[in-house]
Formats: sequence, structure tokens, C-alpha cells
Amino acid sequence: MPSSDTLCAAALAALLMIAIWFDVRERRIPNTLVANGIIWGLALQTLAPRGDGLFAFWWGGLGASQALLGLAAGLGLFMPLHLLRAIGAGDVKLLAMVGVWLGPKMLLGAALLTLLAGGLMAIVVMLASRSSRHVLTNVRVMLTTALVGALAGRLAPLDAPASSGIRLPYALAIAVGTLAQVGWVLAQSRP
Repeated sequence: MPSSDTLCAAALAALLMIAIWFDVRERRIPNTLVANGIIWGLALQTLAPRGDGLFAFWWGGLGASQALLGLAAGLGLFMPLHLLRAIGAGDVKLLAMVGVWLGPKMLLGAALLTLLAGGLMAIVVMLASRSSRHVLTNVRVMLTTALVGALAGRLAPLDAPASSGIRLPYALAIAVGTLAQVGWVLAQSRP
């Protein structure tokens, strides 16, 4: 019989797989999916009895306050990237949903692994599409624009001068980072 941790991790993985499907197919992550994930995560973390919930600890689920802090942390971690136009609003909301399930402490590790997965994904796509020169020129122009904007005291968006036509489904990076963090924690908690 699978443990409650494993079942909760499977539920979170299912939500993330659905988000990937929508992101790849429709280039967006539905708000209803994110809202349902937040509601289910809050219910789980609030109502889980002692020893149940995602990552069953002797004190029970995370609790509503830690779940809400995870939500806020998810918004706070990726909102700057959205404001710089580096990722979409759906990606920010998806990470916030993950924060409800993981709490703020575990979310930090998941976010770092997500950024690593996203970077690796971008490099693979760049090399596969043979667009290295185009991408590196765009990066140089974007960073120069951001630096000039920062020196002038204003936040400049990271708009690429020329579009490569390739948009990465960042829900995939969020899922990889989240599930890697969850897998690592579950492996550490097993005797």
C-alpha cells in the first residue's frame, strides 16, 4: 500500500502533467487548473491529520499558514521574471500552486531546480535548432539594455530584439524541478 506521501506526490505530479499538456498544446496554463490545485493543496495541508499529508511528519500536514506562505513564496520568486517578460503569468501561478503543496522551505529548492531545468532546456533547444548565434546576440542585446536601464534607475524588460519563434513550455521545467525536489525529499525520508 503506497504511503500518503507517495499518493500526495502522485496527485501533485498529475496536476503538473496536465499543466505541461496545456502549456505545450495551447501555450497557456488554465487558471482553473491552478485554482483547483491551490484549493486541493490547501485542503490537504490544512485537514491532514498528524502524520499525514505530503511528507508525513509527526506534526501532520504543513497547515494553512505554511501553505499560504508557500503560495506567496511562489508568487514572489517568479514574479520578477514575469515583470522582466522572461516567463508568463501562468508559470508564476503554477509555481505558487506548487508552493501550497510544498511549503516555502521546500519550494526554494524546487524553484532552484526549476531554473536549472529551464536553463538546460533552453540550451538543448538552442543547439537542436542551430540558433546559437541568434540566441547569443539576443542575450547580449537584452543584457546590455537591462544594464543601461539599471544604470538609469529603471527596470527594463528583457525583450529580445528579434524573435526566434521558439517558446519554451516552462511548465515542463517547473514539473522537473518540483518532482526532483519531491523525489529527493521522499528518498531522504525513507529508512
